[in-house]
Amino acid sequence: MSTPAAAATSENRAADRDRIAIIVNPTKVDMRAFRSAIADAEAAAGWRPSLWLETSVDDPGQGRAREAIEAGVSAVLAAGGDGTVRAVAEGLLDSGIPMVLVPSGTGNLLARNLDVPIGRLTDAVSMAAEGVDQAIDVGIAEITRADGTIEKHAFVVMIGIGLDAKMISATNPELKKRVGWLAYVEAVARIARDVDAVRLRYTLDASAERSTTVHTLLIGNCGTLPGGVLLLPEAQIDDGLLDVVAMRPRNLWGWMRVSYAVVWENGVLQRSKVGRRIMAADKRVRALRYFQGRHMTLAFDGPEDFEIDGEEMGQVTAIDVRVAPASLVVRVPRS
Repeated sequence: MSTPAAAATSENRAADRDRIAIIVNPTKVDMRAFRSAIADAEAAAGWRPSLWLETSVDDPGQGRAREAIEAGVSAVLAAGGDGTVRAVAEGLLDSGIPMVLVPSGTGNLLARNLDVPIGRLTDAVSMAAEGVDQAIDVGIAEITRADGTIEKHAFVVMIGIGLDAKMISATNPELKKRVGWLAYVEAVARIARDVDAVRLRYTLDASAERSTTVHTLLIGNCGTLPGGVLLLPEAQIDDGLLDVVAMRPRNLWGWMRVSYAVVWENGVLQRSKVGRRIMAADKRVRALRYFQGRHMTLAFDGPEDFEIDGEEMGQVTAIDVRVAPASLVVRVPRS
């Protein structure tokens, strides 16, 4: 039996099935061109005027997404960088309302993994009317700060600790604006020698607690990075699993093995049956170790830098991460 609130929400959605919400980060988007593209889409699809909601420092998207849900719109366009997309996705979790990605910024990681047009504003906006809906998984990370404070965050791409997180915090924002994701390469080259390995204890699903040392550990919902780099070759965005990679190079040769694995093994060999046979026959100890599971806990010897979907999130002492299967609906290109 439905509640009065659910019934009211259902009525709102029925009334506003021809209206969409636009959640936009105005610092990341050419607002004049964007408003023009939306007006053209409204006219072509016969929509009512859209509900415009801008993000802010105080509300990067979660609260705006909840406003859109209350308004009963039929879809939500998220226009901004990876931080905006993550925040809007967190607000839309389990709502059933499709999110339409209008990529901006540098990484556009979720858009790349879903083959959403990047740099083509009109094509991205047209997905609101012409795309198809796909339910995808979302990761839920419960983090513990050094003072014992616990926070819960959703992620759609991946979280990371170690060199990966330190790279995010060390990246020059002005350089990032000029050269995009290549600014991360400059940051790694600058800090790699000074980054200590991370000692941690972990459990995966029902396993006993184990200890290990890594330079970087990533837990991902999907596996492709900018430049087409395939970091998590087995990752699928709708398989109900989290994919984990631990990087454990011991020296310069180890880092060269990591680069070889990511570029050659993941980018070339992993894509064919013959290539996978070659990898299976190679019995050397690898600088990359892969795991899959639905629930993972991490505890560190001391505070460690943490990033979520490419966004610096400060330091944590523990992480409890799980997958929320098919909890977010995303509208993707029909082709």
